[in-house]
Amino acid sequence: MKCPYCKFSENKVLDSRDSEGGLSVRRRRECLGCNRRFTTYERLEEICSMVIKKDNSRESFDRNKLLNGLIKAGEKRPISLYVLEKFVDQVEEKIQDSFGKEIKSSAIGELVLDWLYDLDEIAYVRFASVYREFSDINQFINELQRLLRNQVVKVK
Repeated sequence: MKCPYCKFSENKVLDSRDSEGGLSVRRRRECLGCNRRFTTYERLEEICSMVIKKDNSRESFDRNKLLNGLIKAGEKRPISLYVLEKFVDQVEEKIQDSFGKEIKSSAIGELVLDWLYDLDEIAYVRFASVYREFSDINQFINELQRLLRNQVVKVK
């Protein structure tokens, strides 16, 4: 394992713990070259699920791609990386348990939108604008109006 800071290849493990309900191991490491600390995760490699894209092409499910999309949607919002990673874990587990080998990207997108809707409205609108491919400001306004109507219903 190379240090992400100085690229030195020797380090020592300071702490190891089960993470994600025992599905991975979190290791806190210290570089022997620059003495900086970093964290690594070891997880069991599972049978990869295929995502069916809008154009019917297929690609392997990539948890990092989903996590990066959530990070962008939640940028400068009060959403911790820990919360986003936990959600991606849940999505990954749901895909493995419920859908098996293949899942449509639209099903993943709807899972994300449902979750973001309850978590953070701004992150929801940001994600929706990319996921639903808003082509003009009117689509954006329509989504905001729908969100506002639902807020009124929640308050009552």
